[in-house]
Amino acid sequence: MIYIVNKSNKPDFNISLEEYCFKNLTQYGKIFILWINEPSIIVGKNQNTQVEINEKYVKENGIHVVRRISGGGAVYHDLNNLNYTIISNEDSESRTFDFKAFSEPVIQTLKELGVDAEFSGRNDITIEGKKISGNAQAYIEGRVMHHGCILFDVDLTVLQKALETSSEVVEAKGVKSVRSRVDNILPNLPEKITVTEFANKILEQMKRKYPEMVEYKFSENELLEIEKRRKEKFGNWEWNYGSNPVAEIVRNRRYPGGKIQVFINTKKGLIDDITFFGTFFGVKSDLTDFQNRLKGIKYEKEDVFKAIKDIDITPYFAGFSTEELTDAIVD
Repeated sequence: MIYIVNKSNKPDFNISLEEYCFKNLTQYGKIFILWINEPSIIVGKNQNTQVEINEKYVKENGIHVVRRISGGGAVYHDLNNLNYTIISNEDSESRTFDFKAFSEPVIQTLKELGVDAEFSGRNDITIEGKKISGNAQAYIEGRVMHHGCILFDVDLTVLQKALETSSEVVEAKGVKSVRSRVDNILPNLPEKITVTEFANKILEQMKRKYPEMVEYKFSENELLEIEKRRKEKFGNWEWNYGSNPVAEIVRNRRYPGGKIQVFINTKKGLIDDITFFGTFFGVKSDLTDFQNRLKGIKYEKEDVFKAIKDIDITPYFAGFSTEELTDAIVD
């Protein structure tokens, strides 16, 4: 097992570094990364960016916007937010979104510092019912990448404003994600420490659990490759924002498995084009195949249900039923 203490604060570079480790350092069974971003919003792989952010406020305040490769909702980072990543091999037959197990290093570290934190809901860590960490996961070729953002001493006023969308945008483009009650860790600590000291505590926790863990240093060629990915993908407007689809039908639904927003165009009563956005998770992050299988289906509930029933939807929409997904598309 290896660990990486990433000193960069550039969000697009850091997301690129994370993806590089996930896809390229496959020879290592486990990888642990700690990193901190300057002010930024990190949106989920399947989210409609414009719906999730206060675009005017974000631009005026120089807040970066970067799309990650995992599902889930948008989160705000600043220099007092700590991010951690755990990458490991995963048996293809047991690919479930086990957020709780991957959250244990944070929960145990907080316990040692005198704070009673617990895993809550689908993918959160809370203190007295308030969210202090959100988590997301991605899968690819037998590997799982789990990452979480930890609110240590984040400016919650900026967080609220940056993720606050105007009512006009919500009405025009869809319903934004629910913002949970959040809190910082620092006010809950009996003895105050810095975010860097907190990061060191988590690293110590991991070293005790995995005594064989050693530090990994990137070569110059690896850093050039990470920068290349950053420039071509994570620093690119098309990846981070993309083009909002033009649709005659826009539907929004929320279920225990997450929020779904669907853009649909029909022709002569048949689905001509369909695109999904949302905070859902899935082993397959590319929904193209699934969307293509719905094209040409009559836009009627019974027909859509029959089409979805013949598809294994779990790899695309973990935790959703056929009935829920049908309801998201058509009444």
